[in-house]
Amino acid sequence: MATAVEPSSAPTTPGQPLSLPIASLLGAVYVSASLAIIFYLLPVLWAEYVSRALKDNLLDWVCWLPALVAVTGGLLWFGSRIAGDGTPRGMHGGLFLMISAGVTIFFVARAFALNIDGVPGQIISAAIALGLGYLAVRFFTGKAGERWMVLLEEQGWFSTHQYKRSLGVKVRRITILGVLVVGGSGAWSLYTTGLVPDPLTLALPFDVRDVPVTISKIEFKDGVEVPVKQVELPKNTILLMWGAKLAIPALILAVTLWIGFRAVNVPDFAEFLVATEAEMNKVSWSTRKRLAQDTVVVLITTLLMTLFLLIVDLFWGWLLSRQTVGVLPARATNVDKAGQVLEQKW
Repeated sequence: MATAVEPSSAPTTPGQPLSLPIASLLGAVYVSASLAIIFYLLPVLWAEYVSRALKDNLLDWVCWLPALVAVTGGLLWFGSRIAGDGTPRGMHGGLFLMISAGVTIFFVARAFALNIDGVPGQIISAAIALGLGYLAVRFFTGKAGERWMVLLEEQGWFSTHQYKRSLGVKVRRITILGVLVVGGSGAWSLYTTGLVPDPLTLALPFDVRDVPVTISKIEFKDGVEVPVKQVELPKNTILLMWGAKLAIPALILAVTLWIGFRAVNVPDFAEFLVATEAEMNKVSWSTRKRLAQDTVVVLITTLLMTLFLLIVDLFWGWLLSRQTVGVLPARATNVDKAGQVLEQKW
């Protein structure tokens, strides 16, 4: 006899959400891999296969920009799909802090390994890397690390949300402009002075190849490959980026713009800017005619005070240098000065 069995109506138990350090670590790995794809792997594959197939510089740029935008957008979309809606609070801040910590540990250990030759340098750099890594793990798994990660995210550094966007608009725009002037001048100086090497290379404390190699940047003229720049890579050096002279200043400018935009939306600083504009609106500004009159009065007063002080100084200098008073020594004539010079020479 057949019996019908109803499916269980008990709710399924959802999986346990990831902890903040684990979620931040996975996010940092994904972001690092995405940056490596965008800034290294994609340009290398494009130059090796697509550029050689197109054989036209203008067509190459026309196709490269949409491809770069498409790959970047695809990585952002895929990352958001993986993260989902159940990401723990503070994950974006933890992601940023973990990437920063990883980069810092790498360059500190690299500096020791490059400046101390031989096996001792490698041992010291490895010990330093392990020690800093242990401190980083203790920090991110402790209460202090969680507080930092949550605080960074709550301040809105990784969000496009605008705090009280209709208040303090003028002061906010001026503040953003000031930040852009500082960052833009730095980016312009890097571009014009040539401090950024092109291509950008990185020396490692170990050999990545058996012999040095020479690489060339290829352009096309009438469908023929023409090497426009060559650089020799030692055995311990890798190529990071062509066109770094333009890419690095552009990246600095973009980061500066984002920092300026987010800084004026941090709640505490935004409240200060809003209060500043409210106080500025209470100021009674002078009319153009009154401003011109006050300026003339100030300039005439300054001129009169200058003439008065000059006359007083000359008078007291003349009076106190008289032989009858004898407070100040008499002023030496040109003949006396010449005699003193001759005596000093002899």
